[in-house]
Amino acid sequence: MKNILIIGGARSGKSHFAQELALKLGEPVLFVATAVAGDEEMRQRIEKHQQARPSAWSTLEVTTHVGSQISQKIGEAQVVIVDCITLLVSNILSQYSDQTGVPLIEQKLTSEINELVECINHTDASFIIVTNEVGLGLVPANRVGRLYRDLLGRVNQLLAQQVDEIYLMVAGLPVPIKPSRYFSL
Repeated sequence: MKNILIIGGARSGKSHFAQELALKLGEPVLFVATAVAGDEEMRQRIEKHQQARPSAWSTLEVTTHVGSQISQKIGEAQVVIVDCITLLVSNILSQYSDQTGVPLIEQKLTSEINELVECINHTDASFIIVTNEVGLGLVPANRVGRLYRDLLGRVNQLLAQQVDEIYLMVAGLPVPIKPSRYFSL
């Protein structure tokens, strides 16, 4: 069992690399998609991702409560790809941003990630988790954008502590981050 975090910018090759790793780790594979087809462009992106996956893989499309839904659907899967945490955070932020303050959003998000971590820790399957690094660019101009960047950064830190390996995708190339041969934490 090996748990891996793949992090990078938009269109950096994260999903493709996750699929390559899954094929090397073995089958059966459960692919967990967190995207919502909110507009035509997103629908087309989802369709393109669906076509790129091997037909033998099981797919679970879920917007929240990812950990509990994986637990119900995992079956005999040896590998679980969660693609992606970025959209999961967006789903939760969208669900609660109009109704409540930041502390409740943070609580809901922490609960969501803890549920996923518990699922990871209570299965023998390998997990490959895909997420974006959004903290390297400009400071977002609006409050919700800054909140999203901060929340995703915290979630990425939590997940990084739980995995065995981390790869930063740069221009389609995986750069190993953890474990590091230069230092250990």
